[in-house]
Amino acid sequence: MATLADRTALEVVAVRDEAAEVRSFELVDPEGGLLPEWEPGAHIDVLAPDAVTAGSADNEMVRQYSLCGNPGDRRRYRFAVLREENGRGVSRFLHDSVEAGARLLVSAPRNNFPLVAAPRYVFIAGGIGITPLLPMLRAAAARGADWELHYGGRRRERMAFLGELDGHGERVRALPEDEHGLLPLAGILDTARPDTAVYCCGPEPLLAAVERLWGERRTGTLHIERFQPRPQEPAAAPDREFEVRLATTGRSVRVGPGQSIMDALGAAGVDVPSSCREGTCASCETTVLDGEVEHRDSVLTEDERVNGSTMMLCVSRSASPRLVLDL
Repeated sequence: MATLADRTALEVVAVRDEAAEVRSFELVDPEGGLLPEWEPGAHIDVLAPDAVTAGSADNEMVRQYSLCGNPGDRRRYRFAVLREENGRGVSRFLHDSVEAGARLLVSAPRNNFPLVAAPRYVFIAGGIGITPLLPMLRAAAARGADWELHYGGRRRERMAFLGELDGHGERVRALPEDEHGLLPLAGILDTARPDTAVYCCGPEPLLAAVERLWGERRTGTLHIERFQPRPQEPAAAPDREFEVRLATTGRSVRVGPGQSIMDALGAAGVDVPSSCREGTCASCETTVLDGEVEHRDSVLTEDERVNGSTMMLCVSRSASPRLVLDL
């Protein structure tokens, strides 16, 4: 499990209301140093105050937030938070208690949603899903690529960064649901060509609809990021016990029904980096050297799942009696 030592205390230097229930935070190194580099699509872990008090980074106390500032500015990070009444409590704490001058423990950036090189992009955002796309728009523009953004939300006052997006002119279509209805996804995806990279982030119904519609067309490439775990199909059979072999030591660990590989390894004294424990952050992604994986994560693409060369130890299991991991 990741510990507090894996995080860095950064100082909050600006807090802004970007929309109803959406607040952004800017962080700097309190010593004035440069922050780790990041690329569009990257996110950081942010710890709730209880994690500091408890001296651990339990997954119930951690949330992942996309960086939405300028990757070229090594002096500061910006992220934005939707206040969630029924969440783990991190967003409520950030909204209600964090002001300029406070310090937050954050991880180094990780990127499960990188911007691939393409001559043309179609970006689709729903609500707070706009955050990872903001630096992508700037990068696409800097590359001279053809791009367009379709941005939906329940109401205009709940759609963050509209003023910032105004600078992109007609490339941006902001369509609040109460004014225009749901985003016309079929028509949007019909504009994709073989050279188009489609990027989408937002609530699960939007992502599921885009995946379904794109699957009917399969034009260009589709890139999805989820803030919450992907809904899983009911298991065809109950979980079975299996063996995990650690290639570096030759040690074997039994994983019981209903037990995650990560928990089994932890009980055996094997430390594996982790954060979300939901299959969304990829901090526990591990190379698979042998065996068949039953993927239950929300990060890997279908091609990556078929390839089977990596897995998320927090949620995925073995479909074969034994897995050999590069641990």
